[in-house]
Amino acid sequence: MAWFLGFGIAGIVLLALSLIFDGVLEGLFDSIDRLHALGDGLLSLPLIAGFVSMLGFSGAIVMGTTGLGAVAATAVGAPAGVVTAWLTYRLSRTLMRDHSGVAPREGDLIGASGAVVTAIPTDGYGEILVHLAGQPVKLAARSPRPVARGAEVWVEQALSPTAVSVRLVER
Repeated sequence: MAWFLGFGIAGIVLLALSLIFDGVLEGLFDSIDRLHALGDGLLSLPLIAGFVSMLGFSGAIVMGTTGLGAVAATAVGAPAGVVTAWLTYRLSRTLMRDHSGVAPREGDLIGASGAVVTAIPTDGYGEILVHLAGQPVKLAARSPRPVARGAEVWVEQALSPTAVSVRLVER
């Protein structure tokens, strides 16, 4: 049973290392993955860690609760490890394909209203705070005439990803 617990703990350690070093250790398996033409991600550290952990822990549970030998524990642990590795593969593929959120672009700023947080001089930049996609965004702002702090403005033009041209909202 100690061997199986060792496998389970080794799998957890391997998973932690793959999360901590985020892709550095993945290079160890890239050449093997390409050599065997296994496909993208079928030999990744999270999959191996899931397989080894489930093999070890389920084998230890079988040996500890039933008193069966190592062969029976391996016969139960190996399929459990394969199922865990398959579920890990499917989950990682689903997460990698998730492209639901589109990042806002410069053009999305045009027409947005905001408040001046640093006064805008005629010949320089001030700062405004706008809400874009529900998030507050602080931008550098220019205006053809001076605008005082706290005034409400509209974005007329995006000069760059972080700078805009604004006009004062007159009510």
